[in-house]
Amino acid sequence: MTLGKEELGSGEREADDYVPSQRRRDRERYKRARARRATAIGALSTLVTAVVLYLVVVSAPGWPRTKETFFDGEYAREALPKVLEGLWLNVRLLLICGAAVLVLGMLIAVARTLRGPVFFPLRFLAAAYTDFFRGLPLIINLMIVVLGVPALRLQGVTVDPVLLGGTALTLTYSAYVAEVLRAGIESVHPSQRAAARSLGLSNRQALRYVVLPQAVRRQVPPLLNDLVSLQKDTGLVSIGGAVDAVRAADIIVGRSLNYTPYIVAGLVFVALTIPMTRFTDWVTARMDRRQAQGGAI
Repeated sequence: MTLGKEELGSGEREADDYVPSQRRRDRERYKRARARRATAIGALSTLVTAVVLYLVVVSAPGWPRTKETFFDGEYAREALPKVLEGLWLNVRLLLICGAAVLVLGMLIAVARTLRGPVFFPLRFLAAAYTDFFRGLPLIINLMIVVLGVPALRLQGVTVDPVLLGGTALTLTYSAYVAEVLRAGIESVHPSQRAAARSLGLSNRQALRYVVLPQAVRRQVPPLLNDLVSLQKDTGLVSIGGAVDAVRAADIIVGRSLNYTPYIVAGLVFVALTIPMTRFTDWVTARMDRRQAQGGAI
């Protein structure tokens, strides 16, 4: 035991006494200098580009009128609280519709991957659903649902533009998410399902415990991209009269004939989207690193 401690202490001393070679110090110094140089060049080029764009914009003949119409500070201060109040509706739509889209998209994706002739009607209906709603423009879908459903005067069917707009968003985005999940399911090697079946799992258990977890992990980045797109498109529910961030800005614009509230609403959406986009990029880069290192994805 004493010898082991002595050997351990000797190893620690050798690690503490380690001095990098001159060549390694030079190489690290060169890397730091190169990184500083790249950072300085990037900052300088960004500054020059910004200055050039600013000069081009402010020197335009119509800039004074454009500044007054789109960048009025007084109207921006008036619009910001109302736009933020309406943004809460967009956030709730994102959360509720996002959950509904994932559930419905998963069901459609599973239906499209069912095997056997007995499931042909389900596969056909699922394929028809995805083809139809992926081809139908979202704005037209919203108009049909938000404006067409109330015109039918069906008993027990809501006419709330928020609920109808959320339904239209769910119908459209579930078709896109279904295709993303289906691609993930089909990317899992058939040997995974065969191994699960050899261990005594049924087809349903193999799908639930083996195939779907791998499929969902592989498709996290595109799913997050669809979530970012859904967050932006929640502003389209305003066409039915729902007072969200866009509609709140539109009300002020209609009264003042000044378009600054639209700029405020756009910047609020951008501020909400950027963290989600950066998170998506981080998840994608993390999964790429793990895959490159041979880890589980």
